[in-house]
Amino acid sequence: MSDRLSVPVTTLFRLVVGLIFAVHGAAGVLGLFGGSRGTGEAIAAGTWPSWYAGLIQLVFGTLVVVGLGTRVSALLCSGSMAYAYFVVHQPDALAPVANGGESAALFCWAFFLIAVLGPGPFSLDALLTRRGRVAAPELQPATS
Repeated sequence: MSDRLSVPVTTLFRLVVGLIFAVHGAAGVLGLFGGSRGTGEAIAAGTWPSWYAGLIQLVFGTLVVVGLGTRVSALLCSGSMAYAYFVVHQPDALAPVANGGESAALFCWAFFLIAVLGPGPFSLDALLTRRGRVAAPELQPATS
């Protein structure tokens, strides 16, 4: 990929992945967009682990979209999807295509990539850093 396209493409990647994740969480926790698994209903508050997973999806997915606390938020999203894959899906079968865990595996790795790459220049993290309100050591050049 050319260098001039890497920033807009990774920004778009962060926005799309975070938005899809947040919408999935809103469906489960709030019953929006057809509700949990298309039932039209929200997951009962406090139900382990699905309600808490939905809350993580909604809150931290939204933070990834706006680019606020992006690395930590993306790492939490990635970890929640790793948990979902290994605890919920993997016991049914080894391969993601056989156990229904494709989306959990893909979200896990997508958010891990976002955590590693960081929010980029089109994010609240970058805006706040430019204005001097937040110290973001990952955005500052390393010194010897």
